[in-house]
Amino acid sequence: MANVFCTNCGNSISDQALACPQCGHPNAAQSQQASATFSSGYSGSPKNRVVAGVLGILVGGIGVHKFYLGKVGLGILYLLFCWTGVPAVIGLVEGIIYLVQSDQEFAAKQGVAVL
Repeated sequence: MANVFCTNCGNSISDQALACPQCGHPNAAQSQQASATFSSGYSGSPKNRVVAGVLGILVGGIGVHKFYLGKVGLGILYLLFCWTGVPAVIGLVEGIIYLVQSDQEFAAKQGVAVL
């Protein structure tokens, strides 16, 4: 465990601290480590939760939201069964779920990084 200096006030703080105890400024070393951990767990480009939700509601019946999220296999499955109307109902429900989830929940459940 090493000490670093707060980039805001210059106070000496632990490199494990989330924020400076004196001024409350986030620890730059901890922020860089967290962003590296966050981005390493996801593949592909970041996705917007709201875009995925709107696509699910409007054109979820043909699986556009699944293609957007990088789930090509599910997108093709939606396309194959679009004539039944079932994927449209599922897409509507998924779109609503995407819109009411937090960004963190969306990222965790969909396995994508969030914009």
